[in-house]
Amino acid sequence: MLDMTSENNFPIINKAYNAVYKPNRLSLGLVVPIENYATSPVPGMANHVERVKLAESLGFEAIWLRDVPFNVPSFGDAGQTFDPFTYLGFLAAHTKHIALATGSIILPLRHPAHVAKAAASVDVLSNGRLIMGVASGDRPEEYPAMNLPFENRGERFRESFAYIQQMWLENPDFQNDFGNSNGHMDMLPKPSNGKLPLLITGASQQSPDWLAKNGDGWITYPRNVSTQSAIINEWRSRTQDAELSIKPASQSLYIDLTERPDEAPSPIHLGFRSGTKYLIDYLKSLEEIGMNHVAINLRFNRNDIEETLKQISEEILPKFTQ
Repeated sequence: MLDMTSENNFPIINKAYNAVYKPNRLSLGLVVPIENYATSPVPGMANHVERVKLAESLGFEAIWLRDVPFNVPSFGDAGQTFDPFTYLGFLAAHTKHIALATGSIILPLRHPAHVAKAAASVDVLSNGRLIMGVASGDRPEEYPAMNLPFENRGERFRESFAYIQQMWLENPDFQNDFGNSNGHMDMLPKPSNGKLPLLITGASQQSPDWLAKNGDGWITYPRNVSTQSAIINEWRSRTQDAELSIKPASQSLYIDLTERPDEAPSPIHLGFRSGTKYLIDYLKSLEEIGMNHVAINLRFNRNDIEETLKQISEEILPKFTQ
């Protein structure tokens, strides 16, 4: 059983989880690719390794990868184009301490045995730096390509989630729709600290009580601060009702950071264009309502990417370092 007591009040799971998430504190990460590709769904992946290494050296706490198996035109974003687990291993070899996170692995589209082994391998090879966000998927076009029904993805998500957790045990003996482990064989490696943090994205076709009880944290989308506050409070109330430890909350945020610090915000897809002053105020508001991590996406950022990373590091990160 995990030790649920720590000065952080979050469960002790692995190095990445407990470095990125601390109660009453907001940390900042980046979504890869770290580049502007506003005019195309497919990024160029220019200088992608150098930018991840720069992000680590500047003090960002996590790098987030997405699971996008197909370039679906209606979705309009091919993500980092590389398979997430292959890319996680590659980035693990090129970095030292930054957390490696997924937002999120689409469980119904993958057999959980492969997910469990790949994820544990990344975690061990990176010395405990994996945070695994998981989801049920929101692109219906992908399911026929794998001969899977879109309609039962919620049930498949729960079964996969349970299967992966069983793989952390020694010689697991269980059965569900994904297979039968008879207790006479084992899956190796085990995660670096005995289990991996599984953070659930959105609702993933599950009930609010199931989400509060089962996830090690929650990943959601940007909303106005008052709405986000109400949603986080309700989720944490359900967690407390289940007599569980407090759990962290994360969200994504697209930004287009301008050169003028006083520039007022204007909306962009799932975020805004603004100067640093508004961005700091917005992030402080999120911290005050209990948000623990924001994954910044620079897809629509018009200024030089390296200069923007340095600007965030110099003017914004110090406001959220404890």
